[in-house]
Amino acid sequence: MKSLACLAFAVFATVNALIDPALDNHWQLWKKVHNKEYENMREDLTRRVTWEKNMKFIMLHNLEHSMGLHSYDLGINHLMDMTNEELVDTMAGLVVPPRALRTGSSANKWNSTQKADLPDSVDWREKGCVTNVKNQGACGSCWAFSAVGALEGQLQLKTGTLVSLSPQNLVDCSSKYGNKGCSGGFMTQAFQYIIDNAGIDSDSFYPYTAQNQNCHYDPAGKASTCAKYTEVNPGTEDTLKQALATIGPISVAIDARRPSFYFYKSGVYEDPECSQDVNHGVLAVGYGNMDGKDYWLLKNSWSEKYGDQGYIRIARNHGNLCGVASYPSYPEL
Repeated sequence: MKSLACLAFAVFATVNALIDPALDNHWQLWKKVHNKEYENMREDLTRRVTWEKNMKFIMLHNLEHSMGLHSYDLGINHLMDMTNEELVDTMAGLVVPPRALRTGSSANKWNSTQKADLPDSVDWREKGCVTNVKNQGACGSCWAFSAVGALEGQLQLKTGTLVSLSPQNLVDCSSKYGNKGCSGGFMTQAFQYIIDNAGIDSDSFYPYTAQNQNCHYDPAGKASTCAKYTEVNPGTEDTLKQALATIGPISVAIDARRPSFYFYKSGVYEDPECSQDVNHGVLAVGYGNMDGKDYWLLKNSWSEKYGDQGYIRIARNHGNLCGVASYPSYPEL
């Protein structure tokens, strides 16, 4: 027993030696701003070590950014006390099903090759088609937020009314379509559920809880329906651009494994190690050019504390960077 106590003290002392006392006030302020509370001193110290490691990563990146080595900078946010492994496991929940399961009975293919003039930039927020940035919390439900975002856009374009739809409805009720609630899912499987269910509730009627629950969909709270969905020709950035310019917000899948992605703050994200092995669902709401770099404008579901008030700009025309054009899809009313 005594040896265990000595070992615990030694571990505590080792961890404590890893922290920088000069950051004590910054650590306390960060915890206060982001409402962070830990069970005991040991957890506090462990999280502090991770926080300082991420802080160093951000500072070094931004120093390089100031020297012109990066097209984007990083920022301190609410995710700083989590390791990259924890972030990947907790914040990204996209599970790409086999093609045979991904294409339901209500799926169409969109393979437009038209060469019509497209606008230089598009931002569907300016046309009232995008709801406020939401927060999925510690639940791998990104796919549900991406799906409702695409349907919210189509609903507004058809009715003129922007209604926030319920991702929790999808988390709780679409398991028989292959989705696994907080353990992951896919957007087209969510669309198929809405089609077969003849509706989805509003977010206000069926609020988000960031955890799996029993399904309690109620037609009394139905705020939208869906007639079919369409898969945009995968892997082609030009086709995605056409769809985004002419259809509305589009559900897309991306690779969200790089530490630089979690702490993105502003600019055009261009991490060369970002792959096409996708694991996160987001909503493409536009495209444009910043400082000579073309980008996709993506709405995330990690609250407004993430990125540029909840959004990230990912470099476009870079060979499908981060897999943005790998699995685009959208619902239709």
